[in-house]
Amino acid sequence: MQSVAAFTDTYLPTVNGVSYTVQTWRDHWRERDGRMDVVYPGTDDYVPDAGEYPVRSVSFPFYEGYRLGVPRVPSRVDDVDLVHAHTPFALGLSGLRLARQKNLPFIASYHTPTGEYADYLTSRDSFEQRIESLSERYERWFFGRADAVVCPSQATRDHLHNVVGVEGEVIVLSNGIDTDRFVPTDAADFRERYDLPDGPLVGYTGRHGYEKNLDEFLKAADGLDATVVFGGDGPAREELESLATKMGLDAHFLGFLPREELPAFYSALDAFVFPSPVETQGLVALEANACGTPVVGVNEGALSDTVVDGVTGYHYSLGDTDACRAAIERVLDERETLSKSCLERRDAVSVERAVDELSTLYDRVCAEKGY
Repeated sequence: MQSVAAFTDTYLPTVNGVSYTVQTWRDHWRERDGRMDVVYPGTDDYVPDAGEYPVRSVSFPFYEGYRLGVPRVPSRVDDVDLVHAHTPFALGLSGLRLARQKNLPFIASYHTPTGEYADYLTSRDSFEQRIESLSERYERWFFGRADAVVCPSQATRDHLHNVVGVEGEVIVLSNGIDTDRFVPTDAADFRERYDLPDGPLVGYTGRHGYEKNLDEFLKAADGLDATVVFGGDGPAREELESLATKMGLDAHFLGFLPREELPAFYSALDAFVFPSPVETQGLVALEANACGTPVVGVNEGALSDTVVDGVTGYHYSLGDTDACRAAIERVLDERETLSKSCLERRDAVSVERAVDELSTLYDRVCAEKGY
């Protein structure tokens, strides 16, 4: 198997879809007796494991919890067979530089539509549009230099081709989830530990970012005979809590949940609600499905593909809170049937299948480069 250097601008202890994917792919690559080193922005809160190489980093003032790594290539990763960048920015550029210097195959993953986060930098529409345009031009330049671009959904592939303007090969490859971890779980202890009432629970876990559109979920929950449960944290949490209080909702904000508690969280829910229009895949939706919990997802971005109507949940149109409420009610009514069909799709979304496809891609690109 190839030895791989993975470069990422987000990694542990930050928990999100990118850090989870990089770590999970690395672990499964090792289980196959492969080498996958990780270069990431260092922090005092995380002690690196073998094969993890932190670089000096600084906090990013506009996005809480995000750090910028100072571009460099640790000497211990310059003998790899292939470079895989999980970011187009600081450390992604380091990966590109290594690939160019050593004439190595260069793979780039597209995890995040960076233009969608322009409102963290400015509140003026004209500046926001300019930032989005510059982001797309930069992404077109960076991803155009990859031997292959990997993205986790067809909707993201379409975005790269039609909006960003990437002309090279773009491959849809699911990030995959750990189906050994995410299984239906008895949630009685979890409900008791977090003082959750009896009756239907509808909820979300993940980053509480403004771009996630979570206020739409709260507005749709008004009038439901269900308790709202939020796991996770982020810059929008205080406003979400205030909105829930103002609306008189029975809402519980649990804060950050350890990863080992997530299967019980998902299993406790009768519906997982995901109103974010900016996802490139939406791993938490797949994790919920793997635990037998159907998803109500906005019919935008990757969630258009990730949620399968009548099989793993239902869609609603962005901004239509009445339609969101109706979709939640429909999921609650069909919970048992939908749960069964969710569990039947577990193998299709497993990280084992994802790493199989990743290995095939690496083999092909290396062969094309003469490695």
